[in-house]
Amino acid sequence: MHHPSPEVHPELRPFAERLPKLSVHARNLWLWRLLTRLQWASKSPEDLLVHNIFIPSRVDKTKLRLRIYQPKTAAPPLPGLVWLHGGGYVMGKPEMDDSICIQYAREAGLVVVSVDYRCAPAHPFPTPLEDAYSALAWMHSHAEQLGLDAERIAIGGESGGGGLAATLAQLALDRREIQPVFQLLIYPMLDDRTALRTDLAEDWTMLWSQASNRFGWESYLTQPCGAAEVPPYSVPARRTDLSGLPPAWIGVGTLDLFHEEDVAYAHRLTACGVPCELRVVPGAFHGFDVTAPQAQVVQEFRRSQIAALRRSLT
Repeated sequence: MHHPSPEVHPELRPFAERLPKLSVHARNLWLWRLLTRLQWASKSPEDLLVHNIFIPSRVDKTKLRLRIYQPKTAAPPLPGLVWLHGGGYVMGKPEMDDSICIQYAREAGLVVVSVDYRCAPAHPFPTPLEDAYSALAWMHSHAEQLGLDAERIAIGGESGGGGLAATLAQLALDRREIQPVFQLLIYPMLDDRTALRTDLAEDWTMLWSQASNRFGWESYLTQPCGAAEVPPYSVPARRTDLSGLPPAWIGVGTLDLFHEEDVAYAHRLTACGVPCELRVVPGAFHGFDVTAPQAQVVQEFRRSQIAALRRSLT
């Protein structure tokens, strides 16, 4: 079925026109990972301490790298944020998100711990999620050392990392060891069943296509998308009862492949009594905030996130 090309937000149009139409698949994943690895870390700003440490995974004692962003002048104890980078469960590294983590640390007065979790297909579910949980547990138990308030830890992520953050909230709720107080989900990848939809026009799902989506989910789940059964905590949208989860902020553009699954999840959270602020950006595509960081529409999107973090953590 062919859909007419929808209207890209006027501020984003010049960027949208330059975006290549590419998919991530088994044959070119090495190239995507190489491009990610070549990404330079941002220069550390004067007002923050940015450093890497290694912690043991709780599952198999592999050394996990955490990239930590700490405000130098704010008086402890500060709230904290466990951050999970995007990459469709198959690629990415913390340095990709240096600028946003710096902005969160600086403008919301947070200690941010960004997790270099292992990715599928070499490390499918549950390894990336357990890596994220290891980071959350470490942050909670080392709160004093980090100048943190252990009772004010949020979790967040974008795209695949947003999906991991959503399942991390579910896992933490059920394990009852640590209770994050907030979840910040930026165009999160929540539902493997979206990959089966045939009504989504391929010509305008920029930056993350249906082919990429299917490859990401099937690499992570090691089974076809849309199977009748998936393991608990593998697909956030498949959990039937969302009550008791921490309050959420969910943001997504109308041209994002994840638009409908994100809006549906936000409505289900609200229906289950979980406060959820939903921010839908008309004419915005997947990754629009990374593509056009100076655009006014992106600045507003970010300000909404910062305000939500401040409200939930003070």
